[in-house]
Amino acid sequence: QVQLVESGGGLVQAGGSLRLSCAASGRTFSGYAMGWFRQAPGKERVIVATIKWSSGSTYYADSVKGRFTISRDMAKNTVYLQMNSLKPEDTAVYYCAARIGDSTYYVREYDYRYWGQGTQVTVSS
Repeated sequence: QVQLVESGGGLVQAGGSLRLSCAASGRTFSGYAMGWFRQAPGKERVIVATIKWSSGSTYYADSVKGRFTISRDMAKNTVYLQMNSLKPEDTAVYYCAARIGDSTYYVREYDYRYWGQGTQVTVSS
C-alpha cells in the first residue's frame, strides 16, 4: 500500500520561501508520476506541479512557473516542492499525490490514486 506523508507547511510572509516534503513508502516508484496539488477555501483542488519519478521531467501550472520547483530524491523516496516568492494567493492546503504510469503529464485530481493528508501553507501580506 502506497503511503504519502507531507510536511513543511506553515505561515510565511509574502515574498518568503517554504519547502514542502512528501515522504513516499510502500513500493518502488519507478514508472510513477508524483504531483503536488493545492486547494484554497471554497475552491477546487488544482495542480501545482508534477514530476515523472524515473526521468525527473517536470510540469508546472502557469501560476507558479519561475517561483516553484518540484524535485525528487530517489534514495530517500521523497518529493519536494520548493516555493519561493510566495504570494497571499498561494495560501492553500497542499497535497502530495501519486499514480502509476507517467506516459504524459497528469494534471487532474482524478488522475491520481494515492494522496497524502495535506499540509497548510499560509502566506500573509
